[in-house]
Amino acid sequence: MTQLPEETRQLLNENRHDSPAFADLVRAGGYKPPEDAMLIDAVTALSMGKNILLKGPTGSGKTRFAETLSHLFHQSMFQINSSVDLDAESLMGFKTLDYEDGKQVIRFVPGPVTNAVKNGTFLYIDEINMAKPETLPLINGVLDYRRTITNPFTEEIITAKQGFGVIAAINEGYVGTVPLNEALKNRFVVIDIPYVQGDQLKQLLQSDSQLQDGTILDLFVRLSGDLIQAVDQGKLSEDAASIRALLDACDLSAMIPPKRAIRRAIADKLEEDREKTLVLTMADTLFG
Repeated sequence: MTQLPEETRQLLNENRHDSPAFADLVRAGGYKPPEDAMLIDAVTALSMGKNILLKGPTGSGKTRFAETLSHLFHQSMFQINSSVDLDAESLMGFKTLDYEDGKQVIRFVPGPVTNAVKNGTFLYIDEINMAKPETLPLINGVLDYRRTITNPFTEEIITAKQGFGVIAAINEGYVGTVPLNEALKNRFVVIDIPYVQGDQLKQLLQSDSQLQDGTILDLFVRLSGDLIQAVDQGKLSEDAASIRALLDACDLSAMIPPKRAIRRAIADKLEEDREKTLVLTMADTLFG
């Protein structure tokens, strides 16, 4: 189990998650979920020793949500960026030659899993379904009731220290991903992460981008809604509606015309010309 700091526990226990104090606490972590229930459920699961899987489209804020949870628990967090090249060394660490008292020795350099388990911190696994299916079973033991893992390089059996918790993120159906096997998926509590929209998106853009013109920010919020709708209709790929890309466009718009900023930060990242044209048409409609 992971101990929840007193100020966070008090605000949750008193059902004051909509209070200014709690809003300030969450904002300091960098992300305010669209629904309070998402935050409450994630905090509850982690405090009970559960692992959580954040499921949502690319750019919806899953990593920022994980960082906010780390902040709420006053926990540091080791991170794994999954890919097809992820292997046991990337997870657990590796052996290297070193010198001690003038003699050559073999030293083990711990990886993110080893560090998180031994230090009792959070472990964040980004895009977990990008990893090869044969790699992830290595950590199954530390994800269930055993809370132990065997280091294949040192044969050490490590028991997770109090405070250890796992947060993973997944983009289902994204290029290069594979379905999670049931044994792994069953070790997580799943929380869906939708795109941030409306007033909440405007607040995020105001706080996290260099653009402060309220009128232009409103137009970017409308653009985001149009992009999300086009993604839902299959007209655009998920990359087009990324909040990360939208923030880049807002930053650039503080210095250059918005339509040009949208081209650089959003449209030109897309692969298909028809998608680029659609995004630029949306921008022209809104920004003239």
